[in-house]
Parts: sequence; C-alpha cells; structure tokens
Amino acid sequence: MHIDARQLDNNTLIEGDICIIGAGAAGISMALSLENTALKVVLLEGGGMEYDDRVQELYNGKITGHPYYPMKASRLHYFGGSTGHWGGMCSTFDEIDFEKRDWVENSGWPITLKDISPFYPKAHEILDLGPFEWEAEYWLKQNAAYKLLPVEENKLWSKLWHFSPPTRFGTKYRDAVVNAKNIHLYTYANVVDIVATENVNSITQVTIKNYAGKEHTVKAKRYVLACCSIQTSRLLLASNKQAPRGLGNDNDLVGRYFMEHTELKTGELWLNHNDPLLFYKMDDKTKIRAELAISPEKQRELQVMNCSISLMPLALAKNAIPSVKIWSQEDPRKALDTFHKYSNLDKRNYIQKLFTKGFYQSYGLYTRSEQQPNPDSRIVLSEEKDELGVPRANLHWALSPMDKKTVFTINKLLGQQIGAARLGRVKIADFLLDNDPQLPDYTSGGWHHMGTTRMHEDPKKGVVDANCKIHGIDNLYVAGSSCFTTGGAVNPTLTCVAFSLRVADHLKKLG
Repeated sequence: MHIDARQLDNNTLIEGDICIIGAGAAGISMALSLENTALKVVLLEGGGMEYDDRVQELYNGKITGHPYYPMKASRLHYFGGSTGHWGGMCSTFDEIDFEKRDWVENSGWPITLKDISPFYPKAHEILDLGPFEWEAEYWLKQNAAYKLLPVEENKLWSKLWHFSPPTRFGTKYRDAVVNAKNIHLYTYANVVDIVATENVNSITQVTIKNYAGKEHTVKAKRYVLACCSIQTSRLLLASNKQAPRGLGNDNDLVGRYFMEHTELKTGELWLNHNDPLLFYKMDDKTKIRAELAISPEKQRELQVMNCSISLMPLALAKNAIPSVKIWSQEDPRKALDTFHKYSNLDKRNYIQKLFTKGFYQSYGLYTRSEQQPNPDSRIVLSEEKDELGVPRANLHWALSPMDKKTVFTINKLLGQQIGAARLGRVKIADFLLDNDPQLPDYTSGGWHHMGTTRMHEDPKKGVVDANCKIHGIDNLYVAGSSCFTTGGAVNPTLTCVAFSLRVADHLKKLG
C-alpha cells in the first residue's frame, strides 16, 4: 500500500508493529524481508517516488576538515534512495575486518564474518549480482583469457568484485512494496523527531512533517532507522527533548567515527610485455573483476589496514581527475552529469580501440583503503535549521597518518612483488614519498558513508549492540552502514543490505 502523507488529514495517527524510517537499499530490503508475515510494517520515506529538489535541500549542510563532496549531492532523498545513482560495485568483507587489531585504533566488532555470511546470498540476489561465486578459481574456469598476476598470495591476493546492473531499488522494487499487503509505504513523510519515555529507555512515537504543512504521528512496537549514516546520526542528535544530548548519545558517540574509503591514483605499473590483464579490467560490460588486495598476514606483519589496488590503462589514468574535484556541484543531477562527462565509459572504450600496441603495457594504480576509525571524524548539528525545523547536519571528515601509511605500504608491496616476479616495475607517486603524514587534499571518498552509530558491546565505545539495537533503548534499532565499526576496503552496499536482512531476521524472531 502506498499513501502520500501530504494527502492525509492533519494530525493523522499511523500505527503498526514495525516502523522503518528510510526507503533506500536498507529500508526496502528490510521491508520486503518482512513481507508475508503477521507484522504490519510502516515504511516512511521523506521524499516522493521521483526526485524533488525541495526535498533534496533537506540534506544540505556544511563540510569542514578534509575536502568532501557537497552534502546535498552525496545522497538522494526519494524512494530508492542513493541506489538512484550508485555505480554497482560490490564485494564482501574479510574475516580480519571484524577482528580487534591492536595496531588499528578503535577496531573490533562484537560479531564476526560468520554472523553476517548467511545473509550475503540473499543480499547478492537482491542486488542482481549474478552467480554467488566469490572465489577466483571459479571465474578463471569460465574464461580461458582470465589469468592471475603471479604474485605471492600470502602478500597480495586477487579479491573479487561483482557488478550490479546497477539495480535501482526505486524502480525494481516499487511494485513489490506497494502491492505487499502488510507493508504500508508513506511518502513525503519526513521524520523530524523521535519521542522517548521520560527515562529514555523506550520510544513511544515519531513525528513526521512535509511541505504541505501536515504533521502526523507514527506509533509502533519497534522502530528502525534505515537512513544513511549522516541522516541517522542527525535525527538521533536532533531528537533531544527527553535526552538533551540526543538519543543514544549518553557517551558522546552518536555522529562520531564517520568513515569513508580513501580513493586516489597512487602510481604506475609498467610491464615487460603487452598484457590486457582481462581479469582485472573494467568497462561497461564488466560483471566481475579482481583487484589486488593486501593479505591478512601482511596487514598484521606490516601493521596496516585493509586496502586494494585496481588497474586502469595508463593512457586513461594520466588524464583522470580526482572525483572530489569533479563531483563539486550541490545539485546531485548536475554533479552526476559532470561526473559522467569526465568518466564516460563509451569514451574509455573508444580510446581502448584506438590503442593496441603498448596500450596494455602500462597501467595506472588506484588504491582504495579502509579508513582508521577516528572519533574526530564526525557529524554535528548546525545552528541552522532546514525548512521543516530540523537542525542541519555538518560533516567534519578527519583522516589519520595510518591512512597514508596503508596506501604507501600496499603500493610498495606491489612494486616488490612485480619486481621479484620479473614482470616489470612500479613507479610510486611522489606524494607517497614525501614527509607529510597525511594524504593530500585531492584524496577522494567513494561516497561510502559508514560509522556514526558504530557497533560495540560496550555502550561507552559504541552506539548499537550486536543486534543493531541502540544501547539502553529497548525498541530502537539502526540498519545500514552507520553501524559499521570498521569499513573494510570494499564498497559497503552488499554488506549494508546483508546487515539490514539480519536486523529483519532478528525482528521476526521477536514477533
């Protein structure tokens, strides 16, 4: 069922068993997982079925710290959320990502990879990722032209990525949500306040507003915040009538530990021979590909974080502009158009056809790295309020010397491996060899918002517990990547959906 909250009588009371706030990848996945149960699911979306710039403006805010993308342009605010402009790259977390690593400050989850692995196959299916095969050996058998770079796997290994079409949740799953008997989708239902009991151990209701001047109340047995990391922490901080510091924020942790993946060009690979390296290639037809990842053994030995290197023909890489410089307009539609202008895959394919001899002998190196969890990297509330009266969220993105150490280390390791195998040479970018402990300003993020309500068994170190329930509040949960304690080195969408399915499974058991 679909209801436009602008058309309801003012002060309508909406009731259900589970209220999911946010209809992006996490919220829609959760709702559909709860379909055909006895539970009445209320799914709230702040926007409509299509882009609305007035609604999108609610996501505006300021950036301080390391340069980042405009707040308004980095997430989409309508049904389907940011799957409306995501690129489709997916991979799984590694076991080491969940471990407490003594050399990585603030690492260590209260769960392991085994706790999330059962939900990967369904998430894989939801994202249209093809065969659930994550071992390189399977794919090498599918195509005789595929081959691995001969590096030592206990140092560098070929980690697999699957590519979604990409799946647009707002298009693919619209009918399924609207036609589900127990799912009640409300659009133009912006949550502006979460109301708790006086002792703040339970949520009693949420308040929604829209531009039609309507205000409504939603009451449920349980509530799930399925917004992006920025908006989830913003809403918790702004809901401060019963808890002056914000809900779940007794220990000043809500909004902290905002994480991204640092992404930038880090050097060149020159081979002794011509090789298209098809297993590592990406174009508009790519369904799977590999990147060179640093092994868990080497992470422990060299005391660095998880990271990987992707390869691009050097003729393309030399002219590539950092994403953070391209994606600079506040209107996400204009930002996307500009981004496509500079990274058009048709243009890439055209260039690849022009070059034959020598083109596949040199490659640009792009490194994607896990960010060390940093409490100073955070979301805070602005004194400025949006049109519905909610304080805006401001982002301060802060990096650490460990981030640069990790990027340098994997590139140095690749150089050693390529040289030892007598395949060629690696030229490391000059900025990795200087004395500056920080990565340069043109270091981009992957639009991968994580953290801000991190998971930890200790309320003094995390916002949610192992079941993604906020510490101290018995009926308020968080779904999505804001729960991530650390970010691994892979795009978070697959794991974000898997976590959402895990929360849904937990709620089913509670009834």
